Parts: sequence; C-alpha cells; structure tokens
Amino acid sequence: MTQASPDPKASSPTRVAADTGLDDADIAVVGAGVVGTACALVLARQGLRVRVLDSDAPGMGASFGNAGHLATEQVFPIADASLLKRIPGMLMDPQGPLRLDWRYLPKATPWLMRLLWNLRSSPYRHSVAGIRALNEASLAAWQELLSSIGRLDLLCGHGSLLVHEKAETADALEASAARFAAQGVALERLSGEEVHRRVPELSERIRGGLFFPETGHVIDPHRVVQALVEAAEAAGVRFSRAVVQGGQADAGGVRLETSQGRLTVPRVLVAAGAHSAPLVTALTGVRVPLDTERGYHLMLPREAERLPMAVTSLERRFIMTPMAEGLRLAGTVEFAGLERPPRMERAWRLRELAQGMFSRHLDETDATPWMGFRPSLPDSLPVIDRTGPEDRVWLAFGHHHLGLTQAAITARLVGQFSSPERESTETALPSLAPYRLARFAR
Repeated sequence: MTQASPDPKASSPTRVAADTGLDDADIAVVGAGVVGTACALVLARQGLRVRVLDSDAPGMGASFGNAGHLATEQVFPIADASLLKRIPGMLMDPQGPLRLDWRYLPKATPWLMRLLWNLRSSPYRHSVAGIRALNEASLAAWQELLSSIGRLDLLCGHGSLLVHEKAETADALEASAARFAAQGVALERLSGEEVHRRVPELSERIRGGLFFPETGHVIDPHRVVQALVEAAEAAGVRFSRAVVQGGQADAGGVRLETSQGRLTVPRVLVAAGAHSAPLVTALTGVRVPLDTERGYHLMLPREAERLPMAVTSLERRFIMTPMAEGLRLAGTVEFAGLERPPRMERAWRLRELAQGMFSRHLDETDATPWMGFRPSLPDSLPVIDRTGPEDRVWLAFGHHHLGLTQAAITARLVGQFSSPERESTETALPSLAPYRLARFAR
C-alpha cells in the first residue's frame, strides 16, 4: 500500500509472544482499522479481554486515507445496471473515475459476474435495504461512540452537498433526488444561488445541488482511529504487530498462526478489510467472493479552510472533504487487486478535477497522493456474523466504500455477540439477517 507520510505520533503496538499455549485474551481481533478498533473498544467495555492483531500500526490501511465522509445518504450498491455498458470504457481509460485493469480482468470476471447477477431487481432491492438499515443508524452510532470517549470534536455534522454544473445534467440530478427520496434519505434541493450562499468558494458554474442534512464528515480518519485506540487501551485492549497467516477453529478454541508464533484464543473477530478472505476460508470453509476497490486520494495541506462540508461533483465523480490537515480529494475507483503497484497519476488527476470547482485557484503546495484497498463484496453488503464451531468465529468485514460510515454501528452489532441478551433489548439495532456469511455458502 502506498500512502502519505504516516503520523509520527502513531502508536507502536507490542508484538505477539511466540507461544503455543492459551493466550490471556477472550478474543483476538484481526484487523486494526476503524472497524476492528471500534469493535475492540465495544467488546472491551463489555468485559472481554481483547487482543488486536495487524501487520501495521492501527489505522494505517484503508482507514488512513478514506474520504472522511460519513456517507449515510449512499444507500445504493456500488454499481447499477449501466455497469455492463461501461466495462469497455473502464478497460480503455486509465484515468477514468472507474477503472478496470485489463491484466486483472481474468481474475475479476467471476466477481463481476456475481455483481451483475446481484443487479437483478430482487437482489438489488435486498442490497439497498441492507445498506439503508446500517446507514440510517450510522451517524447516531458515531455520535454516541465519540461522545463516550470525549472526542465528539472529531466529527462535523454539517451535512454534505452533491452539486452539478451543466444544464444537461439537471435531469440526472433530479432523478438522483427522486431515488434518494424514495429510500427515505433526507435532502433539500438547492438552486445555484442557494449553493453559493452555503459554500461561497464554489465556482459560479455550479447550477444547483442536493443538500443531505443527515450526513457529516470527520476531520481526520486517522485521528479517529487513534482516539479509539487510546480509549481501547485504557479499557485494557492490547494491540500487537503480527501477520496472521492462517488459522483453525474447533470446539477447543481458535488457533491463529501468526508471524510471531501461534496464538490460541476462545474466539476471533475477523475485521481485516480487503485481506479478510483467506482467513475466513481457513476458519469457516466458506470461500468469500471478496475483491478490492483501490481508492486514491490527494491531500492539499494549504486548503484546510476552503469548504465547510464535503462536496461531491455529479459530473466529475469525485468528492472533496475539508479536514484538519487540509482538503482531501477522493473518489476514484480502480479494480486491479492487491498486488499491482499503484497508479499515482490517478491521484494527481484529482487536482485537475478540483480546480474547475472553485472560483479561486487551489494551492497545491506540498500535496501528497495515497492509495489504499477497499474490501468489496458483489452484493455491496458487509459480512457481520458469528459462525463456526460454537460460534467462535466472528466476522465484520466487506464494507466497501462505507467502512468509515458503518464502523460504529457495526461495532454495536458485534457487541451483541458477547451479550446475547442485548439482541432482544436493543430493538433499535438493524437485523443481522442481510449480512450473514451463509449467503455465500450456498
């Protein structure tokens, strides 16, 4: 993974002791991104002894470089029926907003076929309902979690904008508004003048937009993870640097083979994002059709005050999010797997897209590019489940571009696993039915 320079204050977790006995933890969480760390904190608060394992420092994977947008309005799957027509363009345009590396096409084809199969009317509606159920609870879950650790300052609940520039895209914007409204997404239609009153820095070419009041953004995704780590460590969670190379679950417990030795624990939570599939297969026997959206961003450190909220361009298909350390430009997607080197020109192209959005020139001094891996399943729903012998294998992965958005509500759902009685008392939580692993075991 290629990324901007890491935070020099990032924690350096301890290593796993090379042992073959029972570790003094009730559960090992594999993955120290925003999902895994949030889950670790919730589980520790319920009295579990928690060990978190990751090959990198907490928050240095996809959580480091995501767009920072709490995208609760995005209730639709990652693709629609127009995808089939767009595949030739995805193969031919290396700088397009959605790219498919032709060398990766043979490996990606089975996943793409499953994606297309899920675009049929019934499964598509099922996916929308599952995404919407999580998103509707996500902002409140984040507010509650950050408030509980005294870090609500990391979240800005100012809403977000989707804007358009061309007269010929007005109908497309209205069609989007109708689709969102039909799913119960709160929105306001704004004229060009109304957009400029709210965000004066945007170009006069902006003709109108949609304002989503029940969305928000974080001022720095990595700071969010670090705040969760600090709270988790205070609750007794231990973070360890280790590569989990395999595992086995049976009635006696879960044995994880790591780069630092074998770890034996009663339970495991797999929350390793795009790297989850091999371990899930080893522990459950289920081959999960998990693929990777490679996401890019460009950080402009001199532009921290340019916008008051996240702004997405309908035509340019990217998002700009204001953060404490600058303006983050993000949104480009590439299907090329986990192994190929990044194409950083895709990140640098974001500055060209952004320049046309403002009335004044953007300062690109000291801009830094980044690329990371989003975990994507063909039905656009994560796996949140407990399975395996005696329900020893817990799962929380596959959130595609909504990992940050859905992390806090996912942690609340995982928290049910250690306190089964909460399943009947916390009626406000979404049903786990759409997110079961069994949907891939057929």
